[in-house]
Amino acid sequence: MRLDPGLSVGQWLVVPPAMPFNGAMQRETPGTAPNEAVLNEWIGAIAERRDRAALAALFDHYGPRIKAYLMHRGSDEATAEEVVQEVMVTLWRRAETFDPTRASATTWVFTVARNKRVDLIRREKRPALDPDDPTLQDQPERSADLSLELRQDAERLRNALQTLPEEQRSLLHRAFFEDKAHSAIAAETGLPLGTVKSRIRLAMARLRTQLQDA
Repeated sequence: MRLDPGLSVGQWLVVPPAMPFNGAMQRETPGTAPNEAVLNEWIGAIAERRDRAALAALFDHYGPRIKAYLMHRGSDEATAEEVVQEVMVTLWRRAETFDPTRASATTWVFTVARNKRVDLIRREKRPALDPDDPTLQDQPERSADLSLELRQDAERLRNALQTLPEEQRSLLHRAFFEDKAHSAIAAETGLPLGTVKSRIRLAMARLRTQLQDA
């Protein structure tokens, strides 16, 4: 199984054949399998520098295994390959959430695969929308009291944000309002990934304190 440039996600997942690996990473060869340290290194390379060669290596290793697992659980070949592609997209986008102290790389990857399979099953079994379903009807306008409370909450949040140092406020804005990954923020600001994460955690703690006091 290889990354297919004809797939909707393939154009940005595919790795040019001549692209070298960073550091000591090597592609898996027939009859061999990388150990956990190597798998962790590949995932870390994606999280830290969006290393496409590392993604290709993970695809080579996990793609056939995930496909076999899904087909053993009853998925047809086309569905299994679709889920594999979705898993790879998730690994690319969410690699920084992997914590090797909590689970092995294989456990984490197969948890993602299982969740993607469940999501697909739910989408396939979801009934057609009923236009008369009350949950799809226009909702009544908010009461004046609720609207006032929401405005007050928004004002308290704005005031609390203004108490933060400019750098912390900027990092929170990038992470939550612009929905950027921590690795992308690190690349934009030039800060180490660990520094970005710790400063965002510190900013959130200060923000909670300010809102509780308010």
